[in-house]
Amino acid sequence: MYIPDYYENKNQEELIHFINENPFGIIVVQGENAPVASHIPFMVKGSSKDGYQLVGHLSKKNQIAQLIKNALPVLVIFNGPQHYISSSWYKQEEVPTWNYIAVHAYGSIAIQSDKALLDSLHELVAKHEKHEKNPVDLKKMRPETINQYKGIIGFTISIDKLEGAYKLSQTRKEDHQSIESELAQKDNFQATEISKAMGKVNHTPSK
Repeated sequence: MYIPDYYENKNQEELIHFINENPFGIIVVQGENAPVASHIPFMVKGSSKDGYQLVGHLSKKNQIAQLIKNALPVLVIFNGPQHYISSSWYKQEEVPTWNYIAVHAYGSIAIQSDKALLDSLHELVAKHEKHEKNPVDLKKMRPETINQYKGIIGFTISIDKLEGAYKLSQTRKEDHQSIESELAQKDNFQATEISKAMGKVNHTPSK
């Protein structure tokens, strides 16, 4: 991913936190004639000391399931908030742009055993159900329901490299107050989140 120095986030722990907060990613693998991608949920496992892994699953009917094999290199893309930035918000004339946050994870894939897949599904569901009023518990479901897992394939991706692009108007420090204010006034989730992210970013000198 092309990332100018002033937009690059090299803090690995922040990037892992971002993935945990935005776990629905896009897995990309090389097909026979072109790249192939799918949108699927992920979990992060591991630690900064021992290394991190992404855990995911997809339908066995998915084209990617026919392509993946142990040690295959893959890319997973995680997208955060994004919004158009009008240059009418700047003090001086300039072209408009777009602010966004995105993280790319590169690594090699390994196929899970059936037991490991089922354990991962229990963990994934428990993680996301814990805040629900009536949380679903896979352990209480009928065997014929749980057996649907036989139609999917599970895998882990050992992360070799993380890239983080946090394009948040770092080069326009003098316009930050105006940009954040304009974004905050919009009745738009993406605009609100970009405005919040800009408020947290460490500003760099204008260029």
